[in-house]
Amino acid sequence: MNRELCLVHANCQGEPLLERLNCCPAFRERYECRLYTNYVREPVPAADLARCSLFLYQHLGPDWGELASASLMTKLPDGARTLCIPNMFFKGYWPTWSGRAGFNYRCELLDGYIDAGLSTDEVILLYLRADLAAKLGLNALMQATLQREREREAHTPIKYMPLIEERYGQESLFNTVNHPGATLMDHAARGVLRELGLPEPDAVDMSALGEPFPEFELPIHPSVAAFFGWHFAGPDRRYEVYGRKMSFAAWTANYVHARQHGVTDFIGFLQGAEG
Repeated sequence: MNRELCLVHANCQGEPLLERLNCCPAFRERYECRLYTNYVREPVPAADLARCSLFLYQHLGPDWGELASASLMTKLPDGARTLCIPNMFFKGYWPTWSGRAGFNYRCELLDGYIDAGLSTDEVILLYLRADLAAKLGLNALMQATLQREREREAHTPIKYMPLIEERYGQESLFNTVNHPGATLMDHAARGVLRELGLPEPDAVDMSALGEPFPEFELPIHPSVAAFFGWHFAGPDRRYEVYGRKMSFAAWTANYVHARQHGVTDFIGFLQGAEG
């Protein structure tokens, strides 16, 4: 039996979402799925758009040009179904994170110490002892993060903010700002299937998938965890960092060493780092 074509236009969350959708036999039997990665501006072939039956997409505005969601949807056949899916992002655990180019997992506070020309030991000591609650308005920053995410959530009928707001202080819901864990990815998959009128995914199969992004956990500054009372992010936690368990202090030392020695591929550096 020929299956209908489902196109998924999404970021790194697209692959684990598809894995979870395929835990539903009705979805798996009905759709042949192809994933196109939006943030690298991967082209979506006209031939695929022309025969697409189901278009799952993360909202992209007009500044994305021909890859903007509205533009792509004009190229779908009449009768094709479209569904905006979650594009989850959370800066709350990492209030000093920055997406500024040139270094992976950038921390603006730590960069400030490094760029001031302090010695390695001075930078590490200052950062590890820093009280981010005294330096930053952590409550205000958290509220700004939640509000930004409510605005992103408004594009999709799959509501995930109640889950984030209920549980972000009880468990680590994200591994990095845009890598949600299994709790949220499972929730998103169930929501997509519900919108499509399909049954729940097989619970055993979905549980067997495990965490969607297991290879890396961005360490959380212990003073942020202490301020909010997060039991899962204390100074003794050891984080998964590309095959190694790494303390926050070891993470800081690796970051400082890499920055001070002109490393540009920080991910590659971490993959060979000592814990």
